[in-house]
Amino acid sequence: MLENYLLCEACQQGKQIKTSFKSKDAISTSRPLQLLYMDLFEPTRTLSLGGKKYGFVIVDDYSRYTRVYLFAHKHESFKVFEIFVKKIQNEKGFYISSIKRDHGIEFENTELKSF
Repeated sequence: MLENYLLCEACQQGKQIKTSFKSKDAISTSRPLQLLYMDLFEPTRTLSLGGKKYGFVIVDDYSRYTRVYLFAHKHESFKVFEIFVKKIQNEKGFYISSIKRDHGIEFENTELKSF
């Protein structure tokens, strides 16, 4: 019966349990935007309804609030990040202190490489 149940690749990847960052039980920051975790995931085979194939995930260590941005081309990642930074710093009244990423190759050839 299970042999007839097929999942698309994107659905299968969504069910995987591997994470980019180790889970933490304790909050190591004392205010919002003190530490952000970022991950850019490479093109997916299945496009979103809007035709987007790249994803950018940003997690605030303090609040664990997670933002996911989708876009069609990898070079859009810096513009998405720039808009996010201006908006969130203005909204929260704090500046981003540090950013942590998994040092994967997904940031190669983007302006975010320097972070």
